[in-house]
Amino acid sequence: MIEIKDLHKSYGKKEVLKGINLSFERGKVNGIVGENGAGKTTLFRSFAGLESYDGLIAFEEGLSKDSIGFLPTTPYMLSKITGLEYLQLLCKARNIKIGNIEEQNPFELPLNEFADQYSTGMKKKLALTAIFFQKNEVFLFDEPFNGLDLQSNMLLKDIILKLRSLNKIIIVSSHIFSALGEICDQMHHLKGGLIIDSAFKSDFSRIENNMRNDDFRKRIDRLNLA
Repeated sequence: MIEIKDLHKSYGKKEVLKGINLSFERGKVNGIVGENGAGKTTLFRSFAGLESYDGLIAFEEGLSKDSIGFLPTTPYMLSKITGLEYLQLLCKARNIKIGNIEEQNPFELPLNEFADQYSTGMKKKLALTAIFFQKNEVFLFDEPFNGLDLQSNMLLKDIILKLRSLNKIIIVSSHIFSALGEICDQMHHLKGGLIIDSAFKSDFSRIENNMRNDDFRKRIDRLNLA
């Protein structure tokens, strides 16, 4: 289990996270939903150790930030290294030995091409592949479905469910509510830097309805579509 207690994060005078309290169990997929600017990426970057913060992130024995695989919204690719070299580099960083990488290429990427010349979706697939190869115990996926084709989205969902069956801790953010609804055991609504609601699968519709608030009708009416 991992517990986040009273997590605060500010950039100058702007407080982005205002006291987050969450717990994540093994063998569960947790979804984080919220509109742009709600604090999802800041929460993930703090969780992954890429941001300083106030508060506590407590890991169970045997877990640490070194066991986290973090997929950012836009993965960064070093120039002039191939997809294969990128995978080898990230595995070496964790002292992971991989056999024939070409045969373990789930998204069937052209690994001999330069990674920085990949399309946006291909870069995301490469970053995901590296995270899977690293044998992590905790997986943070920030908008993993954006930019992927339909078949790759389906494959990724199945991989996430496989990770759940392997008793991993999985946390996913997405603007695509339906995608999270299919794979998540629990969902948390982040708004204005606070978790305003959490629900298990049987109550996901409550969070969706809260996000689809009365303001939607006003915005649609302003379009004068008739």
